[in-house]
Amino acid sequence: MESSVVLLLILVTITFTTVPISNVTLTAQATNLVAINDTAVLMCSVSNGTSLSYVWLMNNTVVSGENVQLSNGNATLTIAPVTRHYKGAFNCEVSNGISNASSPPVFLNISYGPSNTTMSILPSESDHIYRTGSNLTLSCSALSSPAATTEWMVDGKALNKSGPWIHLNNASESDSGNYKCVLHNAVTSRFSSANPLEAVKVNRVGGPAILNKSFTLHCEVTGTVNRIKWWRNWQMIVHDNTTIIENKTLTLNAIQHSDNGDYNCQAFNSVSNMTSSPYVVMVNYGPGMPTIMGPSLVKAGLNVTLTCNASSHPPAHYRWYFNDSLMAETAMFVTPRLTEDMTGNYTCMVYNNITGQNKTTQKMLTVVDPITDVQVETPMDPPKEGHPYTLTCNVTGPADHVYWNKYGPVQHVDSEYTFPMNNKTLGFNPLYRNDTGYYKCVAVNAVGNMTSPPHELIVNFGPETPVISGPRHAETGDVVSFNCSSTSVPSSRFSWWFNGTEVSNTSMFTSEPLLLNMSGEYTCMAYNHVTGKNSSVSTMLTVVEAIVSVKISNSTSPISSENFTLTCEVTGPYNTIYWMKNNTVLDMNDMNATEYRIENNMLHFTPVTTDNDGTYQCVATNMVVQFKSPMYTLLVNYGPLSMAISGPVVGQDFVVELTCSADSRPDCDFFWYLNNNSSAVIKTGSTIVLPATLAQSGNYICVARNPVTMISMYRSKSINVPGGATAVHFSSGGGLMMMCLFAVFVPVLFT
Repeated sequence: MESSVVLLLILVTITFTTVPISNVTLTAQATNLVAINDTAVLMCSVSNGTSLSYVWLMNNTVVSGENVQLSNGNATLTIAPVTRHYKGAFNCEVSNGISNASSPPVFLNISYGPSNTTMSILPSESDHIYRTGSNLTLSCSALSSPAATTEWMVDGKALNKSGPWIHLNNASESDSGNYKCVLHNAVTSRFSSANPLEAVKVNRVGGPAILNKSFTLHCEVTGTVNRIKWWRNWQMIVHDNTTIIENKTLTLNAIQHSDNGDYNCQAFNSVSNMTSSPYVVMVNYGPGMPTIMGPSLVKAGLNVTLTCNASSHPPAHYRWYFNDSLMAETAMFVTPRLTEDMTGNYTCMVYNNITGQNKTTQKMLTVVDPITDVQVETPMDPPKEGHPYTLTCNVTGPADHVYWNKYGPVQHVDSEYTFPMNNKTLGFNPLYRNDTGYYKCVAVNAVGNMTSPPHELIVNFGPETPVISGPRHAETGDVVSFNCSSTSVPSSRFSWWFNGTEVSNTSMFTSEPLLLNMSGEYTCMAYNHVTGKNSSVSTMLTVVEAIVSVKISNSTSPISSENFTLTCEVTGPYNTIYWMKNNTVLDMNDMNATEYRIENNMLHFTPVTTDNDGTYQCVATNMVVQFKSPMYTLLVNYGPLSMAISGPVVGQDFVVELTCSADSRPDCDFFWYLNNNSSAVIKTGSTIVLPATLAQSGNYICVARNPVTMISMYRSKSINVPGGATAVHFSSGGGLMMMCLFAVFVPVLFT
């Protein structure tokens, strides 16, 4: 608690001992100063205030710089020496934590110059050369306060002209000269002058530019020069360990390929600057180690070209030597026609007459005789499968290697065999048939190769077991042919044998018309006359008696709902018979086929119906043939069915017509009766025509009878013709009308 009281007392004491700031003033030892020559001193003071802090401002910006010094508790500002940049209004700001105040401004006027004097000529020409009659204006300017006065001189003599520019109107040769402007500041008592540069040129100092040696350029300037810049390919050159710039010289130590380029020096003075024309530097070097282009192996009798090349600037000089004899003095050397004794080392010497250096290299050239002929030779014995066989490559000329190539029928490489020199044979042990093909041997040496013409190797083999094509069964009277074939190279010769007797000496055997005793074993033998081998195979032929004829017969007419039988009559021996309906074999195993059955050579219908209508054939077979009968058309007789009498139809002259019809096969015969009198037929045929009279009234009966089925059927119709009527009337009910009366379907047989 006591410490808190003490702290409060201390704070209260500090607050009541700080005095507010009042009446801030600023004074300067001098306000008109000369830049560089004078020192500026400014002093800030206050009437009241304690614990003061000072901030110095120039043009409302804090004062700073290497030549700025603060003293007297920062209350005094010293600038030594003063420069033109400190021209302006100065203030000091004072603060102490409870108040702050600023002084009224004090202005420093800084006199400077003239400096940075420049002269320009309009219009501008880089070489300052003008045509006579030109109108020129020369102007001169500099940094100066107060403004400097300007006087003009030419060739060191006063022109008695003043002002920042002069005009040369309609200039003549007499106006040529070295113009100079002289500027004077009356306050600073300083002078400055400017005149333009006249010429700048780059010269070489010492020897040429040689790789890895020192090289120096000098910038020659006509006129006053303040500084020099060097440029390479319009990039400014900077001084470093290997690039040394001193005064007007540029030294490259040691010069490299990357130093190639266009060099310019640029000279500057206070009036102008001028750049030299480019000086081209090409670094001389080499020669590097030369290389020789050309063959190392060459065929005797040819000329070859050897080319020597070495990197060098300027281009090197070349010389060729063989066995210490000078052969050529060019980079390219063409040999005379070569012989084997011209094998050896060929030397190329390269010399650079600027660098004074030379290099040599050698190339070994080997001259080899060419291969002039290659042929494939074969032994006298023909090539046979399973036997040894050799092909020999006969080479005229030296050969290092012999290669064998096998080609298929379309001349593509199937395989390749390689053998060392002096083994020029290709051996097969044994020979296989797939070794057949075209063979070439290729002889190779150091200068070339040659390929033999293709040799066709055909491997003879066979015959393989023959294959016979032909029938195994035949009928008496037939003529049969057998063909025999066998895989064989060359093609086999064939012979046919029957019962120990040769019957043919060709691959095809055709018999005479066959007899039963010509059944037996027929043997084909194939023979290869090159391999000396033969092979045989046999086939059995069975001769059977021929079927002469086949036909279908029947003993009764087919009547619907009655049993009916077709019989297959075969002349000649046979093995089986089967039946066809409408070109489709009748399936005896069909469980739904209850209306027919086959017994021996007969086809039974139990019973036959119109569903069995169709075209039938029976087929008799033996081991050789299937003999079909002529087609038999089965049409089942039926009826009469669906009998009816149509009419009456009343025609002209009061005639009445009745028509009787019935469904039947064949067509029915029709008989007409009147009033149930079956003993008197009044009309035959399907139609009856009656005069419309009272006497013709009655019950008319039509009887239809099928002449095959012998079934009869009848229908009746009543006609009523009133007496004295002018029209036919059939009664219906109580009125007069024609009535059609139908009898019950009761079949009546009329005899």
